[in-house]
Amino acid sequence: MADLKWYVVRAVSGQEKKVKTYLDNEIARQGLEEVIPQVLIPSEKIYEMRNGKKRVRERNFFPGYMMVSADLTNGETQHVITSIPGVIGFLGAGGMGTSKDPVALRQNEVNRILGKVDEVEESEETLGTPFIIGEGVKVMDGPFNGFIGTVEEVFEDRKKLNVTVKIFGRNTPVELNYIQVEKED
Repeated sequence: MADLKWYVVRAVSGQEKKVKTYLDNEIARQGLEEVIPQVLIPSEKIYEMRNGKKRVRERNFFPGYMMVSADLTNGETQHVITSIPGVIGFLGAGGMGTSKDPVALRQNEVNRILGKVDEVEESEETLGTPFIIGEGVKVMDGPFNGFIGTVEEVFEDRKKLNVTVKIFGRNTPVELNYIQVEKED
């Protein structure tokens, strides 16, 4: 348990979740929870509007890579990880036919990556840049879809905006969510 270090495992891009499931199942089947306690795919949730509906999508920080906390002092642990379908190998280990050992991440690198993951989990809805009063925006969702307006007020805590939209030649105030509008170019 004293030799647990974080390693980066290369996986087939787009199949990280499947590889993680295979790896978790194999760890449980062989009883290796002590030697490989954690497998992590650093990712964040992205909120977007599609066809008038709010959708949540998960995006990997590092596509094609996973983090594994493991004790690789016995050779079997390394073999279990690399024999999983979809695993290309360890980052830092030599290519095929070389006996070079995988390189562990430095603690400051681990803290930075894990801190980024924790930070994303704490803030449930993170949207790019906040809006500025007087800025032009285009309504992307709702009954005013396609209208262009100007930001009059920003409610950071509620993630809402008061936008003035020109309807039938008159300026009309409308309250909209951040995800219902996008900045006009």
